[in-house]
Amino acid sequence: MSEQKLAAELRTEFGKGYARRARANHQIPAVIYGHGAEPIHVTLPAKATTLAVRTPNALLSLDINGEGHLALVKDVQRDPVKQIIEHIDLLTVRQGEKVTVDVPVHLAGETAPGTVHNLELTVVSLEAEATHLPTAIEVSIEGRAAGEHVHASDLVLPKGTVLLTDAEALVVNISEAIEIAEEAEAEAAAEGAAAEAPEAAEEAAAE
Repeated sequence: MSEQKLAAELRTEFGKGYARRARANHQIPAVIYGHGAEPIHVTLPAKATTLAVRTPNALLSLDINGEGHLALVKDVQRDPVKQIIEHIDLLTVRQGEKVTVDVPVHLAGETAPGTVHNLELTVVSLEAEATHLPTAIEVSIEGRAAGEHVHASDLVLPKGTVLLTDAEALVVNISEAIEIAEEAEAEAAAEGAAAEAPEAAEEAAAE
């Protein structure tokens, strides 16, 4: 994954009032920390940053007054209603440095006819080079039959990455679709019985 280049500006103001003014000015407050250094407080361009952090564990190449900083996005705080970014926490990294990240699991293909799959583990924890982080781990379920399982140890990881999640953790479970069909039939029968009950009561009252 290549880094996203952004121009950042140092800031000396803090607090909710300043954060509101920054967002009104199309900027996002952020803090850079790590390697035992003092935190660096900056603002980032809202539009470019919002696009950059769509990718999990985005790597940002920041230009701060002509000085380059390589940073990994560790936390994105959003407004719970508007979903706009309110603040970002960034971790300073170096070329070749190993970091721990949670990477999403993506499924590819379709299971065998008459089966369904359940994604039990949506992310896995990995150790990887900060400048070569995978955006996702793809798991093929093409043609898999009922009763098959995919464990963390079965995942095909990119070169240079190490699995930190428990190797025995269940990632995907394949089962027969009939189980879901039976549940749907039972629910439909229960709904039908509930609908017939008032009619039966009316007929009894009429008699």
